[in-house]
Amino acid sequence: MLNIIKHRYIYYSISAVIILIGIVMAFVNGFNQDVEFIGGTEISVAFGKEFDNDEVAKVVSDATGVQVSSVQKTGDAKTDASIKMLELTSEQRDQATTALKEHFGLTDEGILSVDSVSATVGSELKRNALVGAIIAVVLMLIYISIRFEILSGCAAVCALIHDVLIMLSIYTIFQLPVDTSLIAALLTILGYSINATIVLFDCVRENAKLRRKEPFENIINESVKQTMGRSVNTTITTLIVLVVLWIMGVTSIRTFTIPIITGVVAGFYSSVFLSGNFWVLFKKLRKDKNVTAQ
Repeated sequence: MLNIIKHRYIYYSISAVIILIGIVMAFVNGFNQDVEFIGGTEISVAFGKEFDNDEVAKVVSDATGVQVSSVQKTGDAKTDASIKMLELTSEQRDQATTALKEHFGLTDEGILSVDSVSATVGSELKRNALVGAIIAVVLMLIYISIRFEILSGCAAVCALIHDVLIMLSIYTIFQLPVDTSLIAALLTILGYSINATIVLFDCVRENAKLRRKEPFENIINESVKQTMGRSVNTTITTLIVLVVLWIMGVTSIRTFTIPIITGVVAGFYSSVFLSGNFWVLFKKLRKDKNVTAQ
């Protein structure tokens, strides 16, 4: 029989190690914030013909040693490009423009401009995203508390916080670029993760009605066993789509799928192995009867 309660400290430790490494890396290297957050350099180029975004990004990155944040097609014919990256020195700007002209056969007139740009994601957007996430979590807490009980709501919120911390840790560990896709992914995962947790808690509620005299830990274990197949199938089918998008999508799509993939895996892990354990933990702290298996 699957016993997530018995091995709870293993599950706690796995998450704690990842989050701790993320915190350490945040202090050591910080977040790799995109141009949208901290500003940088924008190079406007008129190619006069169709071009590949990834090819343009590679040419500029190889020439300057700075990762290109985005390449967007502009102009009525979509033959112009806006290339954004972190702030370049004068030497790096010359290297970038020279590489573009040599690789794509451009003249001096092909380089329309090389400018410093300010952050497009201001403090107001960051604040609104944070407020939106807090409101969503509070409403989820209220809903779950009404549908089940307050302790289950607290357990679900702890699982959501875990998912967010895991996503942020992955970003610091692998120094992934932090841009608006992270904000969108975080808000998306909050809804995705809570769904799997509610399915588990609903099963716990039904089993608790049928096994009133059975220890709550046993009910949690049995409920996880009953919903495991559904959680695994949902996660795998979701990941298949996301991986295909990551493989075949353009740069902007790939940037968005990375945090989503991380969040889906973290959401599965927290829903199956942590949310039930959190619920049992809170019951023990409140010293409820019939919590511990005999």
